Amino acid sequence: MSKLHIKTGDTVVLLTGDKKDRKTDGGKMKTGKVLQTSPKEGKVIVEGLNKVKKHVKPKKAGDPSGIIETESAIYACKVQIVCPKCGKATRVGSALNKQGKKVRVCKKCGETF
Repeated sequence: MSKLHIKTGDTVVLLTGDKKDRKTDGGKMKTGKVLQTSPKEGKVIVEGLNKVKKHVKPKKAGDPSGIIETESAIYACKVQIVCPKCGKATRVGSALNKQGKKVRVCKKCGETF
């Protein structure tokens, strides 16, 4: 996998996993901002999703130690981008803008990202 449909800074929603991982208390789908992408592995790190606990030793004086909760990588195929205009989870298409540059487009409303 070398090409991802998601870029750093996009807002995404989690599609798979346990109900506690996918839904909030109100029943809405959990969303988060993409912090990092790894096209070679086909994974993304999303803020607030796929939390894991790590046991960390301090590297030098003053560093935190103990059990730290951080975000772990998720396969990019398990998340879907949220359109900033319509607010729905959507697929990503591509189109040419007026200057002839290729841009990403929402498949539901046609708005560019």
